[in-house]
Amino acid sequence: MASQPKWLVWARKLQWISQNGITYSRDPYDVERFRALGGLAAEIIAAHTDIDEAIIGDAFAREVGPSTPKLDVRAAVFRRDDILMVREREDGAWTLPGGWCDVGESPSCAAVREVKEESGYDARAVKLIAVFDKNCHDHPPGLFHTYKLIFLCELVGGEARDSIETSAAGFFAEDALPPLSEQRITRGQLGCAFAHHRDRTLPADFD
Repeated sequence: MASQPKWLVWARKLQWISQNGITYSRDPYDVERFRALGGLAAEIIAAHTDIDEAIIGDAFAREVGPSTPKLDVRAAVFRRDDILMVREREDGAWTLPGGWCDVGESPSCAAVREVKEESGYDARAVKLIAVFDKNCHDHPPGLFHTYKLIFLCELVGGEARDSIETSAAGFFAEDALPPLSEQRITRGQLGCAFAHHRDRTLPADFD
């Protein structure tokens, strides 16, 4: 498992306790205590990063209901033996098309939608490649605990175009990958995608 900074592990646990406490408490005094606990989690993260405490607090405040891991989907779309990647405007680096699942859609549909929105290409999901716990891989630390689902997809049409979130789309060979947006994808996860492209009989990987 990739090493997570202790301060981040503690802050996430405090936020988890805070969110669940706010959700299930009926005593208004307890609710305020749990809100204060969430504020402490935001303060810890702000002290160890360059993110403003108010921004972190706002992100936590938008999380309602029982606290559970978030679900990120990624699509591995191949043209012959090259994989489709998009360049993120946020950091100028490259990743597989993908993002958060929307309420009311299945994970595979979310992956296909993200391909269209971020690259301009049309795709069809054909196989689940992996279910990964982001904490178990070499991603930079993030606010929330996240599971990543990667789908193998077939290219069925469309053409490259940019989007609000992405500035380019292109196909890359395994030995000629561009700089990676490591918050979103790792070299090891891309290696897994290439392996499943070469052998579709492989079972899905998981953590």
